[in-house]
Amino acid sequence: MAKTSVTKAGDQPKPYHHGNLVGALISATVELIEEHGVEQLSVREVAKRAGVSPGAPFRHFRSKTALLTAVAEQAMDRLTEAVARAVSDVDSTDPAAAFEAIGQGYLEWAMANPTHFQIISSRTLIDFEASSSLRDQNGAIREKMVELLARAQHQGRLAPDVDLDHLVLAARAYVYGLARMAIDGHFPEWHPSEPPAIAVRRALRLFMSQMIVPPRCDLRKPKKSS
Repeated sequence: MAKTSVTKAGDQPKPYHHGNLVGALISATVELIEEHGVEQLSVREVAKRAGVSPGAPFRHFRSKTALLTAVAEQAMDRLTEAVARAVSDVDSTDPAAAFEAIGQGYLEWAMANPTHFQIISSRTLIDFEASSSLRDQNGAIREKMVELLARAQHQGRLAPDVDLDHLVLAARAYVYGLARMAIDGHFPEWHPSEPPAIAVRRALRLFMSQMIVPPRCDLRKPKKSS
């Protein structure tokens, strides 16, 4: 049997189904953050938005931090899917292209989902270490990045003495900074000449061009036919 909840004054009630309380609470949390900011969020207001009793959320989440961690887990699932889609669109034999695709997938997802990006990025809002799914998926992306750089290095497209761990850190900081600047509205002051979506793509392309050597071409002259 379904209950109804009122999202805000003047809105039509929306049905809440008992079988998906967790999903309803996460959706309500995201809606409230988008409307009022995470600083104003309370579990009581989340319950009210979802159309359940004030104590109902605590059957699944012991605190606001636990609830926000669940939002971050949803965000990580979607980010992982976005990155996987981006990587699947490039040549699987080109590790540099796949590495860049991870960054592009991250940027596109973050700019399309600023609320989820805010929650997943803040270690003060969530309990990252308590979530095995966050740790595992984050670690999997990092390991993939290291693996791709190692392949590029083996192909001679990356300096043999470069520290891959530090390079992954630099790349992660670069795309995170671009996403943060775009979402926080810094591009009108720092790069007003084109839309942020285009600017971040070109900035990442520039980063990659300075880091990766293009594939080697066979410059040997063709043999003359006898």
